Amino acid sequence: MKRIFAFCLLLAAAAVLFCAALFLNGQRYYLLACLILLLAFAALLGRLERRRLRAREMVLLAVMTSLAVMGRAVFFLLPQFKPAAALVILAGALLGAESGFLVGAMTGFVSNFFFGQGPWTPFQMFGFGLIGFFAGLVFTKLPKSRSCYMAYGALSVFLIYGLCANAGTLFTTAPAGEATLPAFAAVLASAVWFDLVHAASTAVFLFFLAKPFTAKLSRIRKKYGVFERAG
Repeated sequence: MKRIFAFCLLLAAAAVLFCAALFLNGQRYYLLACLILLLAFAALLGRLERRRLRAREMVLLAVMTSLAVMGRAVFFLLPQFKPAAALVILAGALLGAESGFLVGAMTGFVSNFFFGQGPWTPFQMFGFGLIGFFAGLVFTKLPKSRSCYMAYGALSVFLIYGLCANAGTLFTTAPAGEATLPAFAAVLASAVWFDLVHAASTAVFLFFLAKPFTAKLSRIRKKYGVFERAG
């Protein structure tokens, strides 16, 4: 039931983005970003049932978000070659789907204070959030091995994040009424190289980060009893 609730919130976030793209013409993107964050918090609180989000859990989410933001900022000179998506995936896989969505959405929002806020921000937030959310679902079935992380990272970044980010490009640059399927195909074709680099770099970072983060976060969960039902 709680997973159904989380999926409903994801659909609500997608509907917000779609309606905004149709009717707001790239305006009020700060409001859209805040709505996505509110939905992400609601999904997380729904997952944690009736108890409050504890301080230890909030700190852990803040740390993962900070690391992802710093990773994106440190590698700013290398377009698309950044560890942010890898850290979001690890957060989702190890702390739960809803935590992954929240870390991803926060990463997109906060890091764009360095890279530049704009109508594309909510789409990037949603893309990062989705790869974190689905990581939490996928890795309840798949082993948390380096090879599985790398495969999921490359595919999810190319297919899920790439589609969301490119949809943002289409809706924020195409004149009203010209956001058509052929136009979207053209955007996808022009961005395929950047998406491939982003996917490959995510796999590379997961190769180095998967083992230490899995060990460290698993130990923290066991020692402090945080996110007991995650993963």
